[in-house]
Amino acid sequence: MDNLRYLYVSDTGKYEVRKYHLKDKNGTLVAGGNGQGNGINQLHTPTYIYVDQQQNVYVSDSSNHRVMCRTQGAKQGSVIVGGNGSGAAANQFNGSGALNFDQHGNLYVVDFLNFRVQRFSLK
Repeated sequence: MDNLRYLYVSDTGKYEVRKYHLKDKNGTLVAGGNGQGNGINQLHTPTYIYVDQQQNVYVSDSSNHRVMCRTQGAKQGSVIVGGNGSGAAANQFNGSGALNFDQHGNLYVVDFLNFRVQRFSLK
């Protein structure tokens, strides 16, 4: 839930992320929603979500081995880390997972099948 009391839900069956406010039945599409795929407007197994204070939404797109970000007001997201296929190089994941930021703005991403956590400086 973000600071405006929106609940964010990852729907792996519909390849999308939606946000819901109280009593909102349909929600608002935040990411994906264009079927399974690796296009900039598609997701494939969106698993973990992080929403910052500015309502920027970060999505771990596990089967695409990347983390997407949709900034507040943007029409589509962008790949911020990964997206270079499955692998063990520093710019790759083998199943991106949980994500979080520290107080310095570093992004931490669990890399499931490489059994590691990667840190990225996005500033």
